[in-house]
Amino acid sequence: MANTYFKFKQFTINQEHCAMKVGTDGVLLGAYTDVKNATNILDIGTGSGLIALMLAQQTKSKITAIEIDEQASKQAKENVKNSKFKTRIKIINISLQNFTKTYDKHFDLIVSNPPYFQNSYKSNNNKRTTARHTTELSYNDLISNSEKLLSENGTVCIIIPKDEEQNLINIATKNNLFLTDILNIKPTPSKPSKRIIISFSRTKAQITKSELIIEDKGRHNYSDKYINLTKDFYLKF
Repeated sequence: MANTYFKFKQFTINQEHCAMKVGTDGVLLGAYTDVKNATNILDIGTGSGLIALMLAQQTKSKITAIEIDEQASKQAKENVKNSKFKTRIKIINISLQNFTKTYDKHFDLIVSNPPYFQNSYKSNNNKRTTARHTTELSYNDLISNSEKLLSENGTVCIIIPKDEEQNLINIATKNNLFLTDILNIKPTPSKPSKRIIISFSRTKAQITKSELIIEDKGRHNYSDKYINLTKDFYLKF
C-alpha cells in the first residue's frame, strides 16, 4: 500500500484520496520546468497539487491548478492550505474543457502530467482510470485547450511516454504550437527512454534536446544530474 503522505523539503503531500500518488514523473516535471519568465501559471490535472507546489517553491508567480476529480481536488486544497505557498495557489475542481470555456485570461506557462494510457487495460477503480487514461482528457483536448489559454510568449510543458512524442508534436503543429525543447528521460544508461518532457511555444525556435539518466550506477544510485535537478525538493538529497 502506498504511503498516505510524502514529505518534501518545503511542503508535504497527503495523498490518500488521490488515485495517482507522488511519482518520478511529476517530480521531474516540477523540477525541470523553466519558471523564470512566468507570472501566471496553469497546472492541468494537478492531482495532489504536487507540481503546483513545486513551481510555487521556485517562483513568486500566481498558480491556478485544475483537477477533474473532486476528492483529489479537495486533497490538493488541503495540501496547499497547509503550505507556506497557500496565498499564491488556487485549486479548482473542473475539467480543462469547462475551464477553457469560463476563463478569460492567459497563462505564461502551462504544465501537465496528463493521463497517458490510451488503449491499455482499464482499472475497475474509476478514479484511477480517469487519472491514468486519456478517456477524459485526450492529447487533442489537452493541446487545443492549452493553445487557447496560452499567452503570446507563453510555454506549454508536458511529460508523456516517449512513444507518444511524434503524435504530440503533430497535434501541437496542427494547433500552431511549435516544439522548443525535449528532455529524454532514461531509467538507466542501458535502457531506452521511457518518458520525455516536451515543450511548445507559439514561435518557431531552435530545438533544444537533452538527456537525463535517473540511476547511472545501479539500483538507487542516482545520477549527479538527477540529484542536482531534484535536490531542492527531495529530503534524501
